[in-house]
Amino acid sequence: MTELVHIGDFCPNKECIEYGKVQTPGHRNIIKYGFSKSKHQRYYCVSCKKSFVETIGTVFYGRRTPDDEILKVLAHIAEGNRISSLTRTTGHKEDTILEWLRGAGKHSEELEAILLSEYQINRGQIDGLWAFVQNKGEKKGMQKQKKVDSSGAQP
Repeated sequence: MTELVHIGDFCPNKECIEYGKVQTPGHRNIIKYGFSKSKHQRYYCVSCKKSFVETIGTVFYGRRTPDDEILKVLAHIAEGNRISSLTRTTGHKEDTILEWLRGAGKHSEELEAILLSEYQINRGQIDGLWAFVQNKGEKKGMQKQKKVDSSGAQP
């Protein structure tokens, strides 16, 4: 059974000779390197002499706001709350919340690209996945068709 790799299992620096190579127990070039100001684990690559944090490549990378707070705001948007309402209740600027949304959207595009290329999933399956994610939590079953008002013309 294969396991997913995590940040700290490989070097994310594209210029490193160990880039993308998963570490083995006998060969470890990534070491823990303390914590960032935002309390995220830092790592250091012995091969390229570069350090990086565990949030690299995520929507949380380079953010000063705690991860759980960003997730709460994004969850409120997913629930249908307005950004203007969230700016009043959370105290975050509208531009900040929009930047979080752009970051989340960027990662969904990357996920879609990986699913299409590496897992041989076709466009129809991807559309089905996003429809499933979008409709998660709604009532199951057939939806009633809306009644269309007559234009008054006789058939």
